[in-house]
Amino acid sequence: MQSMAKQKVTITLDRAKADEARLLVGGANTSEVIDLALGRLIRAERLRRDIDAYRRLPPSDTDLLVALQGDTTGLADDTDWAALYDDEAG
Repeated sequence: MQSMAKQKVTITLDRAKADEARLLVGGANTSEVIDLALGRLIRAERLRRDIDAYRRLPPSDTDLLVALQGDTTGLADDTDWAALYDDEAG
């Protein structure tokens, strides 16, 4: 994401949340924390929308064959992904 010109704005926020967020990320000030939070929100929302789009359009047989060509060694873990994301189905 490219940096754009910044402008001063007035917002109303929960000061305790802003202070806690600043401490958690080591931000120098509230503006820095808000900028970081907005950047993370934008990336997360774009990823969510991409995932939704992929779910609406199932992979073709060719897509599946291409995916099977990748080396998946070392990717196994003990996470039960289906249980984590089961509530997002539908």
